[in-house]
Amino acid sequence: MNYRIDFLSEAERDLNKLDRSVQIKVLKIIKRISENPFTDKHLGKKAGIDLSGYYKAYADKKKIRIVYRVDDSTITVLIVAIGRRSDFEVYKKAAKRLIE
Repeated sequence: MNYRIDFLSEAERDLNKLDRSVQIKVLKIIKRISENPFTDKHLGKKAGIDLSGYYKAYADKKKIRIVYRVDDSTITVLIVAIGRRSDFEVYKKAAKRLIE
């Protein structure tokens, strides 16, 4: 059973800002996530940012991170943020989006 994929509007903008070749790689990973969202790593606390209950997946040779949450009750995966790991950028974006 595949999970439905939803994007926060900001995460969709994250995806659209990437080069087309990187977008394709990210979309392949998102397709894999829809088939089994539990194979990726759990996030906990990263650089003082609490993302417990969220997962991360890698794309483009681990240069790009995809942060997402799984909702089993609705069989949905919510993509929260997509971006580079440098300076924990993607995790900071995810945490900010969870507060808003």
